[in-house]
Amino acid sequence: MALLDSFEKQGNLLFKYRGQFPILLFLLVIPFVYSNENMLDKDPTLIISYLISILGFLIRFITIGTTPKGTSGRNTKKQVADELNYMGMYSMSRHPLYLGNFLIWIGICLSTFSVFFVITVVLLFWLYYERIMFAEESFLIKKHGEKYLKWSNSVPAFVPNIFKYKKTEVSFSIISILRREYASILSAVLGFIYVEVLVNYFERNEIFLHPISFKILLITLFIVLVLRSLKHYTKLLNEHDRS
Repeated sequence: MALLDSFEKQGNLLFKYRGQFPILLFLLVIPFVYSNENMLDKDPTLIISYLISILGFLIRFITIGTTPKGTSGRNTKKQVADELNYMGMYSMSRHPLYLGNFLIWIGICLSTFSVFFVITVVLLFWLYYERIMFAEESFLIKKHGEKYLKWSNSVPAFVPNIFKYKKTEVSFSIISILRREYASILSAVLGFIYVEVLVNYFERNEIFLHPISFKILLITLFIVLVLRSLKHYTKLLNEHDRS
């Protein structure tokens, strides 16, 4: 098998199971926290970690909230792109959702206070998502040909170029956020909670969760349950022009 074909095959497989990436991080973090001797200063590092993750979610929210139906903006099982999205976040970066994911999980990784774990995850993310982005772009080239190539040659793959921003013609939809993003938010909250419990356990030799963290977890679970019920059992979150 040619190397390009191998990359594309690997990327499509990783694309299908990319939702399991956090599980890999949950397992990988244990030895780093257990053997962590390179602890960052906790208070400022925690604040920075929260802000980085919030920035990641803002990028995802803006992207999903302005993505029309049939584009490559939000697919879970296979590549879909009946139309190309050139505007909004996609005018600055070809993969803004993955940029958002990267910032969210780097924020969570920083909360371990381990420099080595953050570096490891950056490298792992690069290898993991490089294959996925390669497969997506191969699909889009086959689907849209020269039209996609012309656009991709002028827009960065990952790190956004804010000077290339073009205002989207699609109105921002908070309903799209509520329908699509509750699982991502729950995953991030669980990530921060998991790391906090691990750090406290290895430092104090006891399972401890700060009361504020516990309240945030309960509120998040309640909101997720409500939104999931609305999505599956009502039409309140349906939109005819959105994925």
